[in-house]
Amino acid sequence: MTTSSIRDPRRDCQEIARHLATVVFPWDTTRALELALFRTFASARIGGLLHGTGEFETRTGKRYDDTDLIISEIIENGFDSPRGARAIARMNALHGRFRIANEDFLYVLSTFVLEPIRWNQRFGWRCMTESEKLAWFWFWRQVGERMRIRDLPDSHADCERFSGAYETANFRFTTASQGVALATRELFAGWFPVPLRPLVRHSIHALLDQALRTAFDLPPPPRWLVWAVERALRARSRALRWLPQRRRPQLRTQIPRADYPQGYRIESLGPPPFDIWEQGRGSASGESGDAYDDGGAPIPVCPFANRLSEGGRDGQGHGTAYRTPGE
Repeated sequence: MTTSSIRDPRRDCQEIARHLATVVFPWDTTRALELALFRTFASARIGGLLHGTGEFETRTGKRYDDTDLIISEIIENGFDSPRGARAIARMNALHGRFRIANEDFLYVLSTFVLEPIRWNQRFGWRCMTESEKLAWFWFWRQVGERMRIRDLPDSHADCERFSGAYETANFRFTTASQGVALATRELFAGWFPVPLRPLVRHSIHALLDQALRTAFDLPPPPRWLVWAVERALRARSRALRWLPQRRRPQLRTQIPRADYPQGYRIESLGPPPFDIWEQGRGSASGESGDAYDDGGAPIPVCPFANRLSEGGRDGQGHGTAYRTPGE
């Protein structure tokens, strides 16, 4: 029985998305969302903003964990749960510090919809059903509504069309995008023993399409490596078909994190307030609430402009509990 064989993909999208991401395809969903990060970096404006903050290059591991935890809170608990609502409120508060174009928000959201489906088509141990794909789309569309993103697509096909047009218009090489992408690549390579890291770097390049490699000015990987990486991932998917299916969810919010040995508070995820943030960086980057252009230069803007969450006057919700193992 598939995840959604007896469920409505729109009404039950939270339950279906959670089951897909934590029980059916947990490893694949994580890898796909990591590739989604690279797609967002290739946008000149998004890459410029992330480079300008300095966070993805100076505290890459913590920024990865914070992003992972916020997204995982939403997936694992649902966007209408207390913890999911607090995670969305925190995300809105963090985004509210910058002047971000609606189409940039929409593009990032589209990568969360499209990349797991694309990865599944290439490397999944089974293919998502059409109903599961629809549920995954509706899950992220409703997250977008709670982020107050305008002009949300009404279908998966509309999402693909928007994404393609956005990439054509906004993907191009900038040193800012390259810097963020390379820092993230080094984070992933650092998870492996030193002798394997060169192979890991080139394997990551093999999973990036030509548009991304061009945007980051990366050399094309050898054809044999592309073939080997794809064959290895497909061999993994074939092997999984013969193994007992997972029954219990694999929750990323329960993974021990070096930056949060005692657990974490949702409202503390992400960069600190600007006054503390600027002191910690030890370098000037403009006034509080700056946005950044394609090259990472600051563009002054009032903090939290136009993006306050309904969860609280400061956009941070109202909960204070920590997520700890067993909570």
